Amino acid sequence: MDTLAQIKQLQTQMAASIIGQQDVIERLLIGILANGNLLVEGLPGLAKTRAIKSLAKNIDSQFSRIQFTPDLLPSDITGSEVYFQTDSGGEFKFDPGPIFANIVLADEINRAPAKVQSALLEAMEERQITVAGKTHKMDPLFMVLATQNPVEQEGTYPLPEAQMDRFLMQVNIDYPSIEDEVDVIGLVRQEEQALYQPQNTQQSADAPSSRLPQQIIFDARKEIANIAVSPEMARYIADLVYATRTPEKYDEELANWLDLGASPRASIGLDKCARTHAWLAGRDQVLPEDIRSIAVDVLRHRISLSYQAQGAGISSHDVIAKIIELVALP
Repeated sequence: MDTLAQIKQLQTQMAASIIGQQDVIERLLIGILANGNLLVEGLPGLAKTRAIKSLAKNIDSQFSRIQFTPDLLPSDITGSEVYFQTDSGGEFKFDPGPIFANIVLADEINRAPAKVQSALLEAMEERQITVAGKTHKMDPLFMVLATQNPVEQEGTYPLPEAQMDRFLMQVNIDYPSIEDEVDVIGLVRQEEQALYQPQNTQQSADAPSSRLPQQIIFDARKEIANIAVSPEMARYIADLVYATRTPEKYDEELANWLDLGASPRASIGLDKCARTHAWLAGRDQVLPEDIRSIAVDVLRHRISLSYQAQGAGISSHDVIAKIIELVALP
């Protein structure tokens, strides 16, 4: 079985426990294959945590969950130097925190103050943590998936722009359809019934692991790195990002909606995600639809809307859709 087929199998396994959220599953896969971090946003009960856990449990990886609260300390995330008493005397040793895992769920990240949120910055960008003057490297497979609730804002601390820019994509989860919600009810009922079914522990122990080896992820990244991006597609990516900075060149109404455009990190992220999207579709080169299909998720958290846009109920999705409509192919 080739690398793409094994990744598709992983996608199928995740879809078995996450009903009606195919786009979310695809974005999670794009995130880990593009070696990026994701911000997952949605109302309570829409399976944000479940989707992330589904990714982790189907990959041969170490998973950790950090529940962000107002009283959390940076050392609760990164770990700290701990004094140990030995036969030869006392010594300080580094006790790693929960950030030292392959897939890290930062649940309700906006519940903690900025000082705690910033503890993730070095890990997300540099793939390392510095404690007491010593640098500790993260594993080659490392990904932060942060969730936040867009409605309940009392007692929360909005993420600063510098940290938002560290996330490769912002993935929004919406309500499922009625048909999908009926299937969700049935799925949860089946899981509840399975808890009370007798299990053959010996058979479970002898069964081969269905978790995807980490090496498959690295092999996929190698193939994605070789996906061709023509000069025209590279220019199209740059034009889309540039339009967020100079909207007055495209449309007067668009200019009134935007206060701040996206950084060059957005162009890099759009290139990575477009190549990954093309690879998942079985193509060896990036097409315009690869860029357009992923542009909203890559750009929406990197732009700042004006008060005029917010007052009119204009969302980041609306602004980016307008930009895609206005920016022509080179």
